[in-house]
Amino acid sequence: MIIRRRRPLLPALAVLCVPLIAVCASTNVAFAPGGFLPLGNWGGDSAAMIVSDTGTHLHIACTYGDVSGRLPLTADGRFDVQGSYLLRAFPIAVGPTMPARFVGRVAGTAANPVATVTVTVTDTVAHTTVVRGPVVVTWGAAAKEMPCPVCRRPVISKG
Repeated sequence: MIIRRRRPLLPALAVLCVPLIAVCASTNVAFAPGGFLPLGNWGGDSAAMIVSDTGTHLHIACTYGDVSGRLPLTADGRFDVQGSYLLRAFPIAVGPTMPARFVGRVAGTAANPVATVTVTVTDTVAHTTVVRGPVVVTWGAAAKEMPCPVCRRPVISKG
C-alpha cells in the first residue's frame, strides 16, 4: 500500500497569486499590451471624446472627427490611427470631412485614464495641413469651456 502525503495548498497559491496581485495593484501601468482605448465618455478643456465598440468621436473646440472601430493601444499606451475630420462644424456643419491622423497616448491608472490626443488633418479644400491639439481628456470627466455643443451619443458595447 502506497501512502501519499498531501502537500499544503497555501504555498502553491501564494506563488501563483502574489505576482498577479502585484500587477493589479500597480499604479504605473494603465493598460495591458494589445488593449484598447477604454469605452466611455472623456472630457477636458475644450475637448470631448466618446469611445464605443463601433468607433471613437472626438471634439476639439468647434470641430470634430471620427475613427471606425476600437483604438488599439501599444504596450506603452500609444495609438496612431486614421480617421476623418470636419474642420467647419459649428454653427453649421460645412463639409466635406477630410482624412485625418489621430495620434495619442493614454497614461494614468486603469481606474483613472488620461489621454493626450493630437489630430493632423489633410485639408483637401484649402490644400494645407491643419493640426488640432494636443488636447488632454480624462475618462469619465465632462468637457469644459466648450464654445459649442458636444455631440451626445450613447456608448455602444457589443458585450
